[in-house]
Amino acid sequence: MDFSKRNEEGKKAIAVGIIGNSFISIFNIAVGIFSGSFALVAEGAHSISDVCTSIVAYIGFKLGQKPPDAEHPLGHGRAEAIAGLIIVLFLALVAYEILTSAIDKLMYGVGEAPTNAALFMAFLGIIINTFLNRYQMKIGKNINSPAIIADAKQQGMDVLSNIAIFASVIIAQAGFKFIDPLVGFLIGLFILKAAYDVGRDNINNIMGKVPDENLIGEIKKVAKSIENVCGIHNIRINYFGSYATLSLHIEVNPELTLVESHNLAHYAQNKIKEEIEIFQAVVGHVCPYGEEYNHETYISSKSS
Repeated sequence: MDFSKRNEEGKKAIAVGIIGNSFISIFNIAVGIFSGSFALVAEGAHSISDVCTSIVAYIGFKLGQKPPDAEHPLGHGRAEAIAGLIIVLFLALVAYEILTSAIDKLMYGVGEAPTNAALFMAFLGIIINTFLNRYQMKIGKNINSPAIIADAKQQGMDVLSNIAIFASVIIAQAGFKFIDPLVGFLIGLFILKAAYDVGRDNINNIMGKVPDENLIGEIKKVAKSIENVCGIHNIRINYFGSYATLSLHIEVNPELTLVESHNLAHYAQNKIKEEIEIFQAVVGHVCPYGEEYNHETYISSKSS
């Protein structure tokens, strides 16, 4: 996907997230106060944090789109993963506030059961958040944006939160009033879980975790489809947000001349980059197939 289309799709996904969460946060808090539902107010506070994190995701996305320069020759893609970690801080702060408020209500008593207005708002929240989650996740995966995927995962937690609120209002109206703050407490735990997942994924992205076997298999498949390439090893992948760089050792027919091996390596690099979209740069080191040697050994001269 070219950068202009990726940029357009990313901006659209984040704009929809900001507008949707702004609407939800205002009505969740207003209806929560009016209906007497602490869980709905808690979800409204979470939605406000979603607006803030969508803005952070947009900033990270825009920075990640900047082209390489003299100080950042491989581009600025890791800005998206850093934005994902900032989102984690927002989530952790919101979770702390919700959990402490819920514990306070559970310990010192609750008021009346929420009214039917809370039921309606929770149902509306399920519909809107389901749409936002699927829409943002689809675009986030299509353009391979860690920031937008992190934002979409939040919306997925919001769907579960609103389902829990809907059920809690019904149970509270049946006489179990403690259920409402208890669900608020569970929402806080859901948010903490989302923070952990987003944090883990983005830290793995920055730290260069070993890629999954599917990607390794795809690299091997493309390489081995090339005539005179007998295998590959020493595969190293560095992630930069939405894209990655690849270095690998290419095992070639030992009968090839130096020039032929050199040309073959460049052809293999370009073919991998063309067929596997995530790679922005590929560097291959040529090895004669069948030779056994230590890659860590440096030979400065040949003994006579």
